Amino acid sequence: MLQTTKRPDSPVSIIGAGIAGAWQALLFAQAGHAVTLHERGDEAMTDSTSHWAGGMLAPYCEAEVAEPIISRLGLRSLEVWRRELPDTPFNGSLVVAHPRERNDFERFARMTEDHRRLDAAGLAELEPSLEGRFRDALFFPAEGHVEPRRVLPQLHERIRAAGGTIKFCSDVTANDLAKDSDGIVIDCRGLGARDEQPELRGVKGEMILIETSEVQLARPVRLMHPRWPLYVIPREDNLFMLGATSIETEDTGVSVRSALELLGAAYAVHPAFGEARIVEFGSGLRPAFPDNLPRIGIRGRRITVNGLYRHGFLIAPALAELTLNYVERGQIDNEVMQCL
Repeated sequence: MLQTTKRPDSPVSIIGAGIAGAWQALLFAQAGHAVTLHERGDEAMTDSTSHWAGGMLAPYCEAEVAEPIISRLGLRSLEVWRRELPDTPFNGSLVVAHPRERNDFERFARMTEDHRRLDAAGLAELEPSLEGRFRDALFFPAEGHVEPRRVLPQLHERIRAAGGTIKFCSDVTANDLAKDSDGIVIDCRGLGARDEQPELRGVKGEMILIETSEVQLARPVRLMHPRWPLYVIPREDNLFMLGATSIETEDTGVSVRSALELLGAAYAVHPAFGEARIVEFGSGLRPAFPDNLPRIGIRGRRITVNGLYRHGFLIAPALAELTLNYVERGQIDNEVMQCL
């Protein structure tokens, strides 16, 4: 078991400045540890999975398909998001469906909690742009969302303010750092860690960014779909992100089929999206273990945090708390942690 240490000569080195590594670095730095965060890419983070994420903080909605552990970690993470970034939008989220997906909508309602059903008038009051579009909706008031490309730099700045150091364009491995220091090494490389965790796989998530001033939304809207829920997430400057496919392939780019489904979903939410300007297509590969569950692996003073799958922004803060609690107090979470 690790012994608590905050001495400068026994540092904490973290590899990967995406959402998992950033939260690890922030909480460890705030706890007084000498933290260095290494990122092989540059400060723009365009090669990071986090760059293409939706940023939805929706543990109640995710309960429809995810294991209970995701809800548990997600609910705890909401508290950490509120504490550390109090400006995080917690406007809730909406789930809607057209008549042909009515059965899926009702199933979603039965499988999830902490929502209330809105009639057409209630939906219009909450989101005026959706007036007359749907006969009812599920409103999850406790959920939130962040814009990954804005919030990740904020987290990096908070790390620096807490005394941490960030080294971009630093392509190091846990072995490299272990040789140079007797400190703790936390590996958050995602798919880059397959040299030591070959069971990891990449699951492609595609997105489209569009721009229009004709629609105003204050919260994400999920639309029931025969294969997966599709969502429209409001961004600043009249932008909307369309997602989120989940495809078992490791190629990059957006397929024609996915583009049609994503754009069609936006049009089905509101016809004005048909006149929106397409700003960007893109995709990211989410790191996942065979069971699609996150894992904190412990081997002496080396720790791995991986397998966040499609829940990175939702569960990363809670995973960072678990790692910190283990290092400082020896606490073990048997659902998440494994000794390697």
